[in-house]
Amino acid sequence: MSESGHESTHRTIERVARESYGRLVAYLSSHTRDVASAEDALSNALVKALTTWPRDGVPQNPEAWLLTSARHSLIDLVRHQQVAVASEPTLLLLREELEEAILSAEFPDERLKLLFVCAHPAIDPAMHTPLMLQTVLGLDAARIAHAFLVSPKTMGQRLVRAKTKIRDAGIQFEVPQERELPQRLDAVLEAIYAAFGIGWDDMAGVDQRGRDLAEEAIWLARVLLQLMPREAEVRGLLALMLYCEARRAARRGPEGRYVPLSEQNPRQWSLLFIEEAERHLAEASSRGKTGRFQLEAAIQSVHAERARSGKTEWVAIMLFYEHLVRISPALGTQTGYAAAVAEAKGPEAGLAVLDTIDPESVSGYQPYWAVRAHLLQQLGKTSEAADAFDRAIGLAEDPAVRQFLLQKRG
Repeated sequence: MSESGHESTHRTIERVARESYGRLVAYLSSHTRDVASAEDALSNALVKALTTWPRDGVPQNPEAWLLTSARHSLIDLVRHQQVAVASEPTLLLLREELEEAILSAEFPDERLKLLFVCAHPAIDPAMHTPLMLQTVLGLDAARIAHAFLVSPKTMGQRLVRAKTKIRDAGIQFEVPQERELPQRLDAVLEAIYAAFGIGWDDMAGVDQRGRDLAEEAIWLARVLLQLMPREAEVRGLLALMLYCEARRAARRGPEGRYVPLSEQNPRQWSLLFIEEAERHLAEASSRGKTGRFQLEAAIQSVHAERARSGKTEWVAIMLFYEHLVRISPALGTQTGYAAAVAEAKGPEAGLAVLDTIDPESVSGYQPYWAVRAHLLQQLGKTSEAADAFDRAIGLAEDPAVRQFLLQKRG
């Protein structure tokens, strides 16, 4: 095979891995009750694909090929664990069910079951979201560690312990009974939104990996909504992500230039996404139980109204933020509230809100310093603004955001 052919095959393997990883892991682990073994088996299958496909060509059904290879790895693994006799029924069932799935070229999507397994009360609550991000959406430990501000080694060790807990505790791979759903729902919603947020931040407007992750998060929310149509916060989360997704095309200008929300052209926003988001938010509101995701979606709804009216009702946004801070006083929420207060009441009022936030908690939080720099600049406090801009620029990971802040700093 030519060099260009090898590159094309490797790109195909990367695409299949990206698109199918979570679905294959969820399906395999739902049969073995062992997430780590399923991941190892799939990794072995992907390594084998890297050596086999460039030589023999990409199979007609890449997912089925990977499933077959992973099945062989799983069976070998179980036998090598010297529990073959006890595991023989499992091996037989695994072989029969996987053969049937492979022959039909179809297999059920078990990712939602795996999400709820990862949110089981027996698992450390702090690991619910990281575990879902890795097992269901295929993020590596280093990427997850970065999002949770710990070292990759520490995150890797915690993930291993959590997967061991799933296996040793015999946690069932099933969607919980209706009475058990609410107590595990919050963790699932947080994980889906965390995946969307990582994809959104990583996307930089053009990165396919971020695009895929954001789209996967929206898909998971849609599946969850089918399961729990009466849960207001499920609709709130879906609405929130759709409002944000509607602005994808407007986030970057020519040559990848960063465009903040206030400067985006509303004509580039997707009205189809906005209209769908509005339907979900209206239905959620009718349930009479307001939650964090509904409030965040309501804030985005006010921003989206600029596509029709040409203006932003900052007082409404400020009021939504006031309610949101009361029920979810996260650092991002407090910073957003300060920015909304500044728009509604002036930069001095916004700066006063920023000054109430614990200084230690914001030392490494880039949005705080970007908002602070902007407000200080508006107040003519040039020296203080420059210092805040420097902090924001130093903390910015996106090169386009850094360039935008450098231009604002002057």
